[in-house]
Amino acid sequence: MGPQRATPMAQPPSTGLLDAPWLRVLAMVLPFALWGTAMAAMKPLLASGGPWLVASLRLLPAAAALLLAARLMGRPLRVDPADLGWLIVFSLIDGTLFQGLLARGLEQTGAGLGSVLIDSQPLLVALLARGLFGEAINPVGWIGLLIGLLAILCLGLPAGLLQQWWLQGPAVLGQRPLSHGELWMLGAAAAMALGTVLCRYASRHSDPVAVTGWHMLIGGLPLLLGVFGGEGPFSLPAWNGLQWGLMAYASLLGSALAYGLFFWFASSGDLTGFTSLTFLTPVFALLCGVLLLNESLQPLQWLGVALALVSVVLINRRQQLWQGQAIAETP
Repeated sequence: MGPQRATPMAQPPSTGLLDAPWLRVLAMVLPFALWGTAMAAMKPLLASGGPWLVASLRLLPAAAALLLAARLMGRPLRVDPADLGWLIVFSLIDGTLFQGLLARGLEQTGAGLGSVLIDSQPLLVALLARGLFGEAINPVGWIGLLIGLLAILCLGLPAGLLQQWWLQGPAVLGQRPLSHGELWMLGAAAAMALGTVLCRYASRHSDPVAVTGWHMLIGGLPLLLGVFGGEGPFSLPAWNGLQWGLMAYASLLGSALAYGLFFWFASSGDLTGFTSLTFLTPVFALLCGVLLLNESLQPLQWLGVALALVSVVLINRRQQLWQGQAIAETP
């Protein structure tokens, strides 16, 4: 494998199911809505299941479900030999490393600064996409990325902490501004950003849905080895039906469906614009709490929601806005 540039496909393979523009938009946004709740589903399972078991149970059943779905849809499961090396690298970074770091980080941090760090990966993707694929960002795009980062700060951090940070700086968090859990989450964000770019190399000649399934299978095996390599004999946690339901949700919807759609879209098109939708992930998590748990959003969080929407529009329309052209309707 040399330092070659990936040659992205012009468009993801057409399934005939996403020909309607509104369905395509819905499918593009759906992964981020599912991720917004999948981490919340995993969080209560970590104390009894441990990070390696939860991470492996998120990947391996999802891999089987995604490969089965690809087979039923008539998609080729065979990976081109030219893509095998990149598939292994993609699997170890986005499968093993990302999911392991994410589960370990969730074990030690909450939905505050940890979620801010994990949702910062669009900035890393933009930098990688610019260097590897020559994607233009321009000043409007950079402004959109910075607004997106500000949005997740408003969504993920308490207003009191932000106010103290503004007045006192990083010293407000004490001598150790980042805990181990937050460092795990920052590493997870970097791993996912790199994995998002690597998926293009791994699917140059192979079907992106099949590649996503195989990368979950390959990436989940080292995590499973970590489970059996722990101290004492292995035994499944004594989860009740609700807990197994949360695990199934995180695996089948939060992984199989979400990652299948994410990497299918990420294999082509504007990588910077598509991954900017990650800024909507905490928005969906908060709205889920409002609709299902009767929670209410604070004014700072409403500001974060507005900033996230503005960020996505600026990044995805950066070329038209920078050139002063009218936004043309997609035929």
